[in-house]
Amino acid sequence: MAAATDDRGLTFRQNYFGDPAAWAALVALLHDTFNIDVGIQDRFGGPDPTSMPFAYFDENGVCAANFSAFSMPMMIDGHLVKAAGFQSGAVRPQWRDRGLFRDLMNRAFCWCDEQGFELGILLTDKPAMYQPYGFTVLPQQRFVGPPPQVKTRFTGTVRELSLDNARDIALTCQVLHERSPVSSSFAVAAQAEMFLLNSVFDPGVRLTYLDPFEAVVAWKDDGASFQILDVVGKSIPSLSAILGVFDQCPDRVEVCFSPDKLGWLGTPEPFPSDVHLMIRGKATDGLSAPVMLSPMAEF
Repeated sequence: MAAATDDRGLTFRQNYFGDPAAWAALVALLHDTFNIDVGIQDRFGGPDPTSMPFAYFDENGVCAANFSAFSMPMMIDGHLVKAAGFQSGAVRPQWRDRGLFRDLMNRAFCWCDEQGFELGILLTDKPAMYQPYGFTVLPQQRFVGPPPQVKTRFTGTVRELSLDNARDIALTCQVLHERSPVSSSFAVAAQAEMFLLNSVFDPGVRLTYLDPFEAVVAWKDDGASFQILDVVGKSIPSLSAILGVFDQCPDRVEVCFSPDKLGWLGTPEPFPSDVHLMIRGKATDGLSAPVMLSPMAEF
């Protein structure tokens, strides 16, 4: 969708990812603003097809400001919720303080309401910016404790994956598109693009394919604890089974999502971060258990 140039010399565009030049302009905006390269999504098949971007472009095709919504179905307290995530919010310095970002947010939020999304989710270090639009902070807690007893050592292929390898990319994408939510309490039900981007953006993340369970585990080991960031598969193996396949016996385990499917509880503790998870909608009104959104689903 395109509109005539306004009195600022800018053109509003919506749903423009089919235009390679406009997509490249957004990639440049996000690189210049956050020093990240979302253009690597082209390696994984292109930008999220559910994404709905809202942006202003100048007469030279430069993206002056953008704010995007995308589909992010969630499993919350055992119920599948039609949720939208919001991301790629940025304004070039010369165009700030002119109301562009507020305008684009209003357009995105209204569009999501029209589409019937039950919940809006975003991550930000500026929560006060979004509170006037009905967003509230949902505290996140990781789960820590000693590992469960490993009763069985599993045999089968355990292979570390590389997203520089086309075969590994294809396997990871297949598992992501067939995944079951990692938690019934609070978890992404379907979303592949953020997992792939976060795997690349954070060099400390390791992806391992567990052949006995046809699952991919995203994890870290910082020397003090074995950190599980996400488990992707048609079914979720127990933590004991995961450690058995890894042949790991750490002193401390840290799980960065609600562990209700792992056969292990852990102790919830506040997750240290300058970034806040914010929500808009009633889908979490009855949520009482501690929750955490997997870092692999962050956006």
